[in-house]
Order: sequence, then C-alpha cells, then structure tokens
Amino acid sequence: MNYRYSDYSIEQLHREIGLLKEKAQKAEQLGNISEVQINERKMQVALAYTLNPSDFASDEIYQLRMEPGFTFKINYINGVFAWGHRINLLDEMYEKEEALPISLLGKKVKS
Repeated sequence: MNYRYSDYSIEQLHREIGLLKEKAQKAEQLGNISEVQINERKMQVALAYTLNPSDFASDEIYQLRMEPGFTFKINYINGVFAWGHRINLLDEMYEKEEALPISLLGKKVKS
C-alpha cells in the first residue's frame, strides 16, 4: 500500500530516506544515472517533510544546497515546497517560477 510522505511519522521518514539512499547507491554502482536522480529527488522530498515550513518565509533569499553560486527567492510556501525564482551569480533572477522542496534551501542570505 502506498502512503504519502505527509502521512509518515518522523521515524518512518528517516527510515524511508535511508532506503532511498541505499537504492540510489545501488543504482549508481549499476550505472543507472536516471534512477539515481529519481531516488535523490525522492530523498529530498521526504527530507522536506522532516523540516518546519514556517522556518522559511516569503520574499527572503536562501542559498541552494548542492548548487553553489545560485540562490533562491521565495515567493510563497505551499506545504513543504517553496515557490520562487533562482538567482545566479550575477544577481539575475530567472523568469520561470519553480517549486523546490524546502530541504534544498540552505542558509538565508538576505531578506
């Protein structure tokens, strides 16, 4: 039976993250890059459910984990996803709005 991460307890989420990490490592050993990326994305979403969305606020800019040089300006939070725009090293904001799991956000850079 499939459950949604929002229905999981913190312990179940940590167990799921561990299982996804193992799957990603096995897929990497087999050279299946797309499966590695799928499992890593699922890990990030599961990890987002272990965080408190109220720790992140609209109109604030955060570093992006795993993408040095990019920051992310939040327009709004919907569940465990932050909707907003990427900003590159030249302080240019991308036009396209996107949603990222809050687990991909690092330290707050500025408001």
